[in-house]
Amino acid sequence: MTDGQQAAEHPTGLRERKKRRTRDALLHAALDLFTTQGYEETTVDEIVDAVEVSQRTFFRYFASKEETAFAVQEMVESRFLSELRRRPAAEPPFEAMRSAVLCAWNSIGEAIEEIVTVELHMRTYQMIESTPSLLAAHLRRSIDLETEIAEVIARREGVDIRTDPRPRVAVAAFCGVMRVTGQLWGRGADTSVESLRELTETYLDRLGPALSENWRATTEQQAAPSAASVR
Repeated sequence: MTDGQQAAEHPTGLRERKKRRTRDALLHAALDLFTTQGYEETTVDEIVDAVEVSQRTFFRYFASKEETAFAVQEMVESRFLSELRRRPAAEPPFEAMRSAVLCAWNSIGEAIEEIVTVELHMRTYQMIESTPSLLAAHLRRSIDLETEIAEVIARREGVDIRTDPRPRVAVAAFCGVMRVTGQLWGRGADTSVESLRELTETYLDRLGPALSENWRATTEQQAAPSAASVR
């Protein structure tokens, strides 16, 4: 069968793949330019010139430069929300969030690599953190995401988010840990998804003890055997 015959028999599939390739090429070009010459310094004209398409084509896929800056992050967040909605109803809320994010990171690496390298994703994260306009947008998006997660948790648990503070409190703690691990990963030398997953798991597992334990007493208990061994 010739390529022409295949195209005639599967026009929708071919069109969709072409659209996907164009969108991915625009996204990759945008992030590469943002991270090499600066977000504010990069124009839409430069992005479309890199892919050899028109501005009209760019705006067919993205509403703005800002949308391209957060496109991969939005994909990661959507994967997490999908995993969270699939968690067993019997899981406690925090365990459901923990399991959802770790399950998402088990498969998200390949999804990211289909569009950009993980290294470029990390550089994009660093660029967002160091660009005032993007950092403000990032914080705004984080607030919206926390609200959405809290609503998912409230529905899972059958509580009213307007009168029960627990969903928002649990999600605030969870998202706080996620922000810390993201920042630490972005500053580290290991850019792999595995390192981010391991860091996330370690910090999430320390949240409970950090909130409930007597730190001084725990430290003294750990130091006591060492002191005894010296004697």
